[in-house]
Amino acid sequence: MTTTQYATFTLADQWYGLEVERVQEVLRAQLCTPVPSAPPAIAGLINLRGQVVTALDIRTVLGLPERAQGKDPMNVVVRVKGEAMAFLVDVIGGVIDVDDSSFEPPPDTLAGQRREFIRGSYKLDGRLLMALDVDRTADAQ
Repeated sequence: MTTTQYATFTLADQWYGLEVERVQEVLRAQLCTPVPSAPPAIAGLINLRGQVVTALDIRTVLGLPERAQGKDPMNVVVRVKGEAMAFLVDVIGGVIDVDDSSFEPPPDTLAGQRREFIRGSYKLDGRLLMALDVDRTADAQ
């Protein structure tokens, strides 16, 4: 049995995962400096121990409703083309192992722009884990 490890998180009560090898670190909410005239998905820039990192609001990329006022996003810092980028998510989950044989295409019910950013899905314990495509998501800015 071949497995893949995913770092999980939630957005708008939906469960998503990123391949662990793409994740550099996970951080609490960080001060984010807005960038004038940036595309809507760019939440701003964060300072990661002296390194300036672009913060991408995954809710915006996936066409989900805005985060409720007063709810600070968490940061999943991923590596994209050798550079760090922060994906803003609602809640960080854990790391799980999934059986590669249970991988399925994105569900037919997943419509709109979200579908192009989902590599596929896994049915786990009565929940659906959607595997986010890191590169396509990062390019969506």
